[in-house]
Amino acid sequence: MRRIAGIVLAVLLTIGVVAAVVAGRDTDDKGTATKTVRAVIGSEKAEFFTDPEVVDALAAEGYTVRTETSGSWAMEELDLEGYDFAFPSSNAPADALAEKYRVRQPLPRPFYSPLVVVAHRNAAEVLAAAGLAELDRPGSGLLDMRAYLDAARDDRTWQQLDGAEKYGELSGTLYIATTDPQTSNSGALYLAAASYVDNGGRVVASGADMDRTAPLLRKLVTVQGAQQSSSDGAFRDFVSGAGNPLVLVYESQVAALLTQGQGVDDLTVLYPDTTATSDHTVVPLTDEGRAIGHLLSTDPELRELAVRHGFRPQGGGPEFTSATDDHTDHLNQKLTGVRQAPVPTSAVLHEMARRARG
Repeated sequence: MRRIAGIVLAVLLTIGVVAAVVAGRDTDDKGTATKTVRAVIGSEKAEFFTDPEVVDALAAEGYTVRTETSGSWAMEELDLEGYDFAFPSSNAPADALAEKYRVRQPLPRPFYSPLVVVAHRNAAEVLAAAGLAELDRPGSGLLDMRAYLDAARDDRTWQQLDGAEKYGELSGTLYIATTDPQTSNSGALYLAAASYVDNGGRVVASGADMDRTAPLLRKLVTVQGAQQSSSDGAFRDFVSGAGNPLVLVYESQVAALLTQGQGVDDLTVLYPDTTATSDHTVVPLTDEGRAIGHLLSTDPELRELAVRHGFRPQGGGPEFTSATDDHTDHLNQKLTGVRQAPVPTSAVLHEMARRARG
């Protein structure tokens, strides 16, 4: 009888353990279960999505986001079947994707970033002495776009600028290194801003406008030779001390570097006085993709993390200002003196990029 009782007790204990495990799965595990969402994103957002705190914040809302990177304009050529959302770096490629995949508007725009030119202090001071820039802080200032474009039109060299002879790295044709405008958002937005200035402060909208601005845009691009497809690569080269003296990047890349306690010796950030802003726009291809866009736009923790990665949340001026208060020598928090250039339609911008690349 004792033996039988022992067996019965063992069985009951086993059943109890199994029941407890099952109960645990039904409670604790359910809280951490996530739905995997696939996305193709601009490379400048890769570090944001791999940030462990971002991963955890999304998991707390029930999502695991698996990302692949692509140039924003190159996304149009991808087969996005099976993806939940695309996340290019501005409205124009996003609107083109939305039309292609019949995505309903409005599209979520969680955050944005203006384009800036990074330079070392010696290059910035030479530009300022030549009237091409104005340095109003120890590590930042404004780039006079009209004056710069006139210099580019005239094929001016660094050697023609007073003071450049003191620096061996300042030689050859004066130009801003950008990404390929046919595949990369930052390169395309550079053409948008330059064409706006060259077209007398009017957005390029017609064939005549394109004919008028094409010679200068072609000069701006062809002088560079081979161009990178990603602003991330161009910025990394600058930080490592390689590449051109003037490099076009997103402000978010600079802000992220500074807020994470890193820096570049004698870094100077030049805000073009006429620039184009990169509105990072989610193109939802499924309901889950739209849910991610909504979370990125509204969740306080995710907005705070976006600021940590240098982005300006939509409607979140105070958030960005508070996070970057220690870096006002380099960052123009209120974009004082900076004018936003309207961006041409996707079709016009594509044609401008094609002509510029030749």
